[in-house]
Amino acid sequence: MSFSTMSSRQRMLAALSCQQVDHPPCSFMLYKGLLSTSRDYLDFIQRELDLGLDAYVQLPPRPPVVVSDTYNLHGLPVSFDPRVIVREWKEELPGERWLVLVKEYDTPAGVLRTEVNQDAEWPYGDHVPFLDDYIETRSRKFLIDRQDDLTALKFLLIQPTSSEVAAYRKEAEPIIDFARRNELLIAGGWGVGADLIGWVYGLERMMFAAYDDPDFLQELLELIMSWNHNRMRVVLESGIDLYIKRAWYENTDFWSPRAWRKFIYPGLKADADLAHSYGAKLGYLITANCMPLIESIVDAGVDVIIGVDPAKWDLAATKKFVAGRACLWGGVNGHLTVEQGEVEQVQQEVHDALQILAPGSGFILSPVDNVRVDTLQTRRNVQVLLDTWRSFR
Repeated sequence: MSFSTMSSRQRMLAALSCQQVDHPPCSFMLYKGLLSTSRDYLDFIQRELDLGLDAYVQLPPRPPVVVSDTYNLHGLPVSFDPRVIVREWKEELPGERWLVLVKEYDTPAGVLRTEVNQDAEWPYGDHVPFLDDYIETRSRKFLIDRQDDLTALKFLLIQPTSSEVAAYRKEAEPIIDFARRNELLIAGGWGVGADLIGWVYGLERMMFAAYDDPDFLQELLELIMSWNHNRMRVVLESGIDLYIKRAWYENTDFWSPRAWRKFIYPGLKADADLAHSYGAKLGYLITANCMPLIESIVDAGVDVIIGVDPAKWDLAATKKFVAGRACLWGGVNGHLTVEQGEVEQVQQEVHDALQILAPGSGFILSPVDNVRVDTLQTRRNVQVLLDTWRSFR
């Protein structure tokens, strides 16, 4: 194969495998600003291609407007056991500034209850979603409190139903066809581990549990892993190239390196082994404060670390640690540089990323982790990023 005639998929796969490429690919991890102004998901991908990006398609596809009880967990639907009864109401408590939203899940193993402050920035009206970042920061009472609650939680984390799998496969068909006709990488996800603990138990309590109640934390993580693997298999069976696991809450803000190795590493290795058994790569989406974890992440079998942010990572040290063993995806800050920066800042970050991270392959250029807005400044800076990238080819 001539490297000058690489398709986008070939280029991305070569980068993911730390093999030689004709030029470093540029593929935006997330591009909400463009997605939110697109007609549908395929229109979004086509607009990325028109920009000259090495776009990848994601299964299940994420529509421009997402209405979901699990907004922060892209992927297959999350179903409850049909015997679960859900009730919601709100209460006004004496002396409290905000109304309190209450939601109960009545399961065959008992009732799970969550309470959330309905503050001025709460986006869901009188409704409390199941898995969402807004819950973690506003919770008065999390869904689970102790080991006895885990039996009930299993009724909220069941494997995808046959009708959901059939619907997923039908929805995926035109996306896979588009990817194959345009020779694009096919990714799937998202997987989840400790991030889900933040939604149902709380991040602060998760940190304490690593020391005060390790058996409970271990059982909770194993429950999540089993549920996650059932979902992974459905997507992996589609013949995807890359499976992505979100891990924003698996960095050293929440875990010491020793605790990470004890609690997070086994599940991550199992995820990598499962992805590899289907011939897919595993991507680990972690964007900050994980330098002390890099060796363990690579050792777990992760093929690509997604989210290498120059504002949070030592690029040279990271490249030295992983050289030839894992791909690095990122290199430019999305919020500070692409959304708010000046032209010279964008040019410098792209230049630095390509000079430091691209040599020897194993690098995909992207803003980290998202370009969320569609403004004139953002559009200008996206074009500057692309022009600077092309100048290095």
